[in-house]
Amino acid sequence: MGGLVGLRLPSAPMTETVEHRLEGNPGFRPWAIVVAAGSGRRFGRPKQLELLAGRRVIDWSVAAMTSVVEGVVVVGPSFLGTARDLGVEHRVEGGVERSDSVRNGLAVVPDHATHVLIHDAARPLVSPAVTRRVVTALAAGADAVVPVVPVVDSLRQVDGPAVDRTRFVAVQTPQGFRTEVVRRAHESGLRASDDATVVERLEIPVTQVAGDHDNIKITFPRDLAVAEVLSRSLPATDEAHA
Repeated sequence: MGGLVGLRLPSAPMTETVEHRLEGNPGFRPWAIVVAAGSGRRFGRPKQLELLAGRRVIDWSVAAMTSVVEGVVVVGPSFLGTARDLGVEHRVEGGVERSDSVRNGLAVVPDHATHVLIHDAARPLVSPAVTRRVVTALAAGADAVVPVVPVVDSLRQVDGPAVDRTRFVAVQTPQGFRTEVVRRAHESGLRASDDATVVERLEIPVTQVAGDHDNIKITFPRDLAVAEVLSRSLPATDEAHA
């Protein structure tokens, strides 16, 4: 992946409007896919429906994307509600694996969408700042962008010695892509646990931007408890993902 880039962020939050454009780039028309098709096996029940500070996890994640794109596709089961219930343009069923679910989402992203953000519904606390960094890098010409954070734990190989943790970063979402690039990557049939890896296998460079350690992924019930605590310290604008 490419080196971590420092980006100059917009001075004010992006507003929620289908006419949103970055200044000086009127052809930039991003959409988003929120992947919410997981069964919640490790959590013990559908975590997308769990309440976090009075709102469902899925609603937090949708709101985070709605504030920066023209349209949102939710990939997930019917128990999440209809597209209208979710306040998005489309809801489609997931696939057997994550890559299948993303392909299902891409199938309904309109052809005029120049870029696609792909976000895990299980990361409801992604901050506007992280999302803006991804969007700004895309608008500046990057084909693929991922937010990353330094690894803070010591690392060892499963059957080997310790490794230098400074050589590694942890990858988060939303990940952003030029639409043509991510479509081509997924149409190739390649599979991976995240979309940037699928794209990178086509030898397309991936730009890294700074993520946020508070952008946690809810996998186990204890993660939801941590997210509840973190949500209490959010500024009002962050809480609404404005």
